[in-house]
Amino acid sequence: MTVELVATDLDGTLLRSDRTISSRTADAMAAAQDAGIDIVWASARARHSIHDLAESCGFTGRAIGANGAVVLDLADGTPVIEQTSAIGADAVTTAMLRVRQLVPGVVFATVGPTRFVAEHAYAALCVFADHHRDPREMDISSTVLSAEPTVKIVARHPDLSSVELYRTVAAARVGGVELTHSGAPYIEMSAAGVSKASALSRLCQELGVEQQSVAAVGDALNDVPMLEWAGTPLTTANALPEIKSIAHRVLASNDDDGVAAYLEGLVQARLVAETGSLESARDR
Repeated sequence: MTVELVATDLDGTLLRSDRTISSRTADAMAAAQDAGIDIVWASARARHSIHDLAESCGFTGRAIGANGAVVLDLADGTPVIEQTSAIGADAVTTAMLRVRQLVPGVVFATVGPTRFVAEHAYAALCVFADHHRDPREMDISSTVLSAEPTVKIVARHPDLSSVELYRTVAAARVGGVELTHSGAPYIEMSAAGVSKASALSRLCQELGVEQQSVAAVGDALNDVPMLEWAGTPLTTANALPEIKSIAHRVLASNDDDGVAAYLEGLVQARLVAETGSLESARDR
């Protein structure tokens, strides 16, 4: 079946290792959209950093943020929030209490549609690249609950790696939340049942795009539900081995513009189908 929509993770997939979008990738996304192929970003990132990236490359499509908890429309150049999936306040409190019991010393922050609230000890462990925020400018609160609904809980430990923390919490099966890990120095929890896949499924229904016409690209554990849902699951050469085992095809690495090359191939195939020959397609 023809691919009508491509959903792509950002960090480690669409972005190069320096966390930028190459000019080739920007051009490939624009050409794909011009050819009638929808491009959807699907990321763990928050609204503000998705906006910054979109501005850097002229992207004006839809974006799934916070691992599926926020859906943004960037059509007019600003990140308009179309949908949020919040964790109930009681579930936030219960999940944090349970994780503290499992791993004493863990510290937390919560993410809202537009706000980020951290415990002081959490902010003290951060650098700008962790959340694309200056730790000195984070909102600090001992309760980490804000006036906004919580769409994501993040947790880290001063001594344990995020992988160790993830494995410990995953083994305990903390209720009321969806646990995942994006390769960042913290673990992430969304509302139960919320993932990149759930948000992408709803968006495709809205756009009238069939599941089998969706290609998805990702490199980390938080991409697994999306890859398992998509008709064409793809990954990059730099991805985790368990992600490669899910994918139908391994693209070139993020630093070699693997997603751009895939999009270029889709556009060329569509032009050939329209013109009847490769030569005619190249002339256009």
